Amino acid sequence: MTATAENGKGGQPMHKPAVVSPEAWEAARKQLLVKEKAQTRARDALAAERRRMPWMAVEKTYVFEAPEGRVSLLDLFEGRHQLIVYRAFYEPGVFGWPDHACRGCSMVADQVAHIAHLNARDTTLVFASRAPQAEIARLKARMGWSMPWVTITDSFDKDFGVDEWHGTNVFYRDGERIFRTYFVNNRGDEQMGGTWNYLDITPLGRQEVWEDSPEGYPQTPTYKWWNWHDSYVPDAAPDKTWVEVSDAGEAAFRAESANEKP
Repeated sequence: MTATAENGKGGQPMHKPAVVSPEAWEAARKQLLVKEKAQTRARDALAAERRRMPWMAVEKTYVFEAPEGRVSLLDLFEGRHQLIVYRAFYEPGVFGWPDHACRGCSMVADQVAHIAHLNARDTTLVFASRAPQAEIARLKARMGWSMPWVTITDSFDKDFGVDEWHGTNVFYRDGERIFRTYFVNNRGDEQMGGTWNYLDITPLGRQEVWEDSPEGYPQTPTYKWWNWHDSYVPDAAPDKTWVEVSDAGEAAFRAESANEKP
C-alpha cells in the first residue's frame, strides 16, 4: 500500500513509498545494497584508471598573491607532492560581491573537510580567486573558512579552463617540475569537499594497500594512518593502540560481510 501526503510541494499530493514490515524493509535494503556495492567497486575502478592518466607538463611560470606576498605555483605545494586547486569565483562582477563569493563556490567551501587529513597524505588544497587578499581574508573570517586561498594575477585561470566557470585542477610535483594530472568541473565538482573524494582525484589516490595503483606508488596499511586532525606527526609510526582497534574492527566487518547474501 502506498501512502499519500496531503500537502506536497506546489500543493500537489506527494506519493510516498510503501510502508512495510521490518523484515520486508531489511530485504529491500539488501536488494539495493547489491547495486550500491557494485557502484562502489565501479568508483574504485574509475579512480584506479584516473591514477593511470597521462600527465601534462606545466611549462609556464604562474604567480599568485598570498597572505605572505607573491608566490609561485610551486610554492603552493608547500613542499608536498600533490596540489589541488579549486577556482572559486569571488571578484568584482560576481553575484554577491563584495560581501559574498559565488553561491555555488561558497557551498563548495562550506563542505571542505579539515585539510590536515589531506596534508597527511602529501596533498595540499588551495582555493584561488581574482579578489584581492584583503577581501579574501575578510570573507574567510566572516564565513569561517580556513583553507589556503590565493589571488590569481595572470593567465592561470584561462590556461587551466577555469576563467569563466568553476573547476578543480590537480597537479603533481616531481622535484621542481610540475605536471597537470586531472581536471573536473560542472557537476563533477559538486561531490568535492570530503577527504576521500579529493584523494580519489589525485595521481597517488588514498595511498592505501587495497587500492589498484601502478607499481611503486606509495601505499600504507588501510586505516592505520588515520588520526585526529590536531595529532598528525610527519613520518610517525601508527599508534599501536589504534592499530589494534582498527584491526579488530576490520576483522569484524569482514566476518559480517562474508555472512551476507549477495
